[in-house]
Amino acid sequence: MRLLVVGRLSGQLSAAVKMAMDTGAKVAHVDTIAQATEALRKGQGADLLMVDYELDIAGLIEANERERIHVQIVACGVNPDPRKAAYAISQGAKEFIPLPPDAELIAAVLAAVSDDSRPLVTHDPAMQAVLKLADQVAGSDASIMITGESGVGKEVMARYLHEKSKRAQKPFISVNCAAIPDNLLESELFGHEKGAFTGAMARRVGKFEEADGGTLLLDEISEMDARLQAKLLRALQERVIDRVGGTKPVPVNIRVLATSNRNLVQAVKDGVFREDLLYRLNVINLAIPPLRERPADILVLSEFFAKKYAEANGLPLKPISTEAKRRLQAHGWPGNVRELENAMHRAVLLSPGAEVDAEAIRLPDGQPLNPVAPIGMDYINHAAQASISAARTFVGSTVAEVEQKLILDTLSHCLGNRTHAANILGISIRTLRNKLNEYTAAGLSVPAPQSGASAA
Repeated sequence: MRLLVVGRLSGQLSAAVKMAMDTGAKVAHVDTIAQATEALRKGQGADLLMVDYELDIAGLIEANERERIHVQIVACGVNPDPRKAAYAISQGAKEFIPLPPDAELIAAVLAAVSDDSRPLVTHDPAMQAVLKLADQVAGSDASIMITGESGVGKEVMARYLHEKSKRAQKPFISVNCAAIPDNLLESELFGHEKGAFTGAMARRVGKFEEADGGTLLLDEISEMDARLQAKLLRALQERVIDRVGGTKPVPVNIRVLATSNRNLVQAVKDGVFREDLLYRLNVINLAIPPLRERPADILVLSEFFAKKYAEANGLPLKPISTEAKRRLQAHGWPGNVRELENAMHRAVLLSPGAEVDAEAIRLPDGQPLNPVAPIGMDYINHAAQASISAARTFVGSTVAEVEQKLILDTLSHCLGNRTHAANILGISIRTLRNKLNEYTAAGLSVPAPQSGASAA
């Protein structure tokens, strides 16, 4: 983590800085809020500002926002006046650290406020295959395109690649191309010179220069304006950029990663994305499967998030109940890992008993996950007998016809539950879905999940 300390370095503040460095933070220092904004404008990146609470924190935030710089702030002070500490929080500080410092408190506050440690948690073979390819290419400087649905963990994969690369000790800078208006994105990426446009009161270093030596992630690259795509292509080809309003090119040394939840090949055909830029970015493609196609990850991620949010909220770690696990695995998770994380965060807060129970795991609209069909010997025997009965009619049929009938009959007797049918048939849920898609495309009637059954 990169920490910028703002204020006079008295003895106590110096001690706090040393403690922060002991936690692994890379620390820089300036005396005034004006110097802080200037340092950030010039490209001295920071993940967190530690600011003397006697300084104008609101003014610092306002000055940073005028430059479209967003960095979280913690206030600190010696022998703090409770009213001043409260005022610092009201001005926009995220937390307050009293001085003389306590090493454990500083470590906890820095970890909580700047939490950018998002480990890549996976046990599923489908995701393990992607991870194996990521490990093979992480050490290179090749541009990598990371694709997948929203919420699957594309940025987590990008951070993983950076941490495994030879640039790991240099900055990792992320820009969400979909969240910044087109007329501002150019300045955000390439920076600008003083007077380049109305409001450009001073030179501003862009994300390309801020990431120099490290990795730049262009998140949701498919949303970038076509004119800016041309400028980006030049930067990638020649490793130089032009600041807005600048007169000479600026060399940069970066590795570029990009993500997209859209089909970029189709975007090229539609004329909204440059084919040459796609070739330049897509040297390696890492396609992250949706969570519904990596069922072995659901429980391991659920347990990871349950532990994470229990610790974050000072709550005891509770095991996930058996029924809750069944419902978690049966749900389709259209919002992928992001939806699962939010659901487990809510569940940790809403579980009154000794376990994280099924009723506590709720959808964004407050509804609990649908109960799944019961799994017991009667249920399994019923499905097995149905399969045996169906097998008697197979004589004279082709292998494809036998397979089709077995799948559809088993699914029907499982009340449409894809997960249970796949378990009985001894195939993966992904294989089952592919077969059902084929049957649907051929005009066959595929059993839909009944009330109380999941389509997982």
